[in-house]
Order: sequence, then C-alpha cells, then structure tokens
Amino acid sequence: MCGIDFGGTKIAVATARPDGTVLAGERLDTDAREGAEQAVRRAMHVARDLVARTAADTGGHCSAVGAVSPGIVLPDRVLLAPNVPGWQDLALAATLAEGFDLEPERVAVGNDGKAAALAESRWGALRGADPAILLTLGTGIAAAIVLGGRVLAGANGAAGEIGYLLRDRADIGFGAGRAPLEEYTAGSGLGWRGGELLGREADAAALFTDPDPRVRAMVDEALDELAVHVANLAITIDAERIAITGGLMRSAPRVLAALRARIRTAVPFPPVVVPARFLQDASLRGALSLAAELPHLPTATAGAASNAGRP
Repeated sequence: MCGIDFGGTKIAVATARPDGTVLAGERLDTDAREGAEQAVRRAMHVARDLVARTAADTGGHCSAVGAVSPGIVLPDRVLLAPNVPGWQDLALAATLAEGFDLEPERVAVGNDGKAAALAESRWGALRGADPAILLTLGTGIAAAIVLGGRVLAGANGAAGEIGYLLRDRADIGFGAGRAPLEEYTAGSGLGWRGGELLGREADAAALFTDPDPRVRAMVDEALDELAVHVANLAITIDAERIAITGGLMRSAPRVLAALRARIRTAVPFPPVVVPARFLQDASLRGALSLAAELPHLPTATAGAASNAGRP
C-alpha cells in the first residue's frame, strides 16, 4: 500500500505492508505558492515511481492508497485548509484514484490529525486506550479523539479542531476569521509573537530554548494556556491516555511537564500523558493507516475504521 501526507510545506510519501511496516519513502517540497494542482501532480509522480520501485524489490503490488491533508476532506472539496491556494477545490480521492488507476474503493483520504490518531491507536502509543486523545502541536494544533476504537469525526468532520477554542469572553473566534487558541499556543502564533517581542524573525522551536527571560515567560504562558484546555478536554471525555506529537515535541520535556502538571491537579481521574510513537511522521503513518483500514486488505480490523472522508 502507499501513503501520502500533503502538508503545507512538505509532502511525504511511503510504501508499506498492510501491517504498517514501511518499505520505502520520499519527501518533496509542497511549493504552496504555486497552488494545489502542481503539488498533487508532483506527489503522484513521486508516489507512482516509489510504488514501482517497491514492487520491483518485493514482487508485490500496491493494494491501496491512503492520503491525508489538513482541513476537513470531503469528496469534492477540502474545508478549513487555507495554506495552499486551490486546495479547497480538490476532489482528492477521485484525483488520486484516477492518477493511480485504482478503483475508488481502494483509495482513502482524510484529515491528517485524525488519521495520525488512527495510526497511534492501531500501531502506536494509544493502542488499547479508550477513550484517548492524540494532541498535535506544530504549526497548528488539533486534538483527535478516539472513542470505541474509532476516531471521532463530529457532525461536520471538525471534531477536535481546538485551535478555534475561545480563550476569553471577548473572543469572537471563527466568525472573525480567527483561531484564538492556535494563535496563542501553536508554532505559528508563537513564532509571530516571539518575533514581535524580539524585533526579529523567530522560529517557534528555537523559542523553547531561548535564554531571554521574556521569551521563556511567553512560552510558559502559552503552555499553561494550552494545558488548561487539554485538561478540560480530558475531563469532558474521561480520557484514559493522551499522546502528544508534532514539531513542538522537539522540546518534549518542557511540553510534557506543563501538560502533566496541570492535568495531575485539575482532572479527577488524570489520564496518562505520553509522547506519541510517531513523532516525526505521524501524518504519513496516518495515511498508511487509512489504506490499511480499507476492507479488501487482509489485515484490516473490523470496528477500527476511521471517519475519514465523512462530511
């Protein structure tokens, strides 16, 4: 099977066995400013070449393709994915089925964070935990919720989009084109606020190790704000385990310490908070998990299907 992770800056492609064992992989730049069409075209070219090389090496064939993207992936469009011009107009599943010359039922697409949670539930740090949460902390933030072996989609596919959570009563949030919690705690927001504070361009990951006491206070406040919302989410669903992934986990000790401290004191039945298994390639593993969930694959497990692609 083949998995494709369409990110805002990078696209990752891999081939794997149905049990998730990765056989080969490639990465390429998204070139977001050039639009969605070229990104998908180049990704499919790389993926087809990778599939051919893997088939030659193993004697096997590609039984399914899974692909993930930021946003809510619908059959004919993608919502809440503004980073690549034209991405909102993609019929991603149909485009991939045509590009790979596969029957539509052999292609699965979905949201990157929710698919990553499926991978962690199937092969990683959330295996056997229910309910469970995969918290993704990177350029943006999201929380994917695993209930009864399934990743919760919500009525519109937007469950767990915690970046839109309000921080106080004055926030308007989505109605004003804002994502209040994401702007304050995610990598994009931290980078912008750090740049304003320091008077120069700032990388979010570097802010976590910056010795400037003003920067340290800013990061600590952001982590505490995030921890309050994660604790509230843990209380709401009575979570058993929370796994953390994403680029900000390059500073894992600091991130985990902040979340664990708040959860330990605020949650009546505190869940275990652990690093995700797939810290560097969570979304790609999620794409592979979507392919592995397709019913024609011999190792697909009944009852573990995702909600990917639902409206």
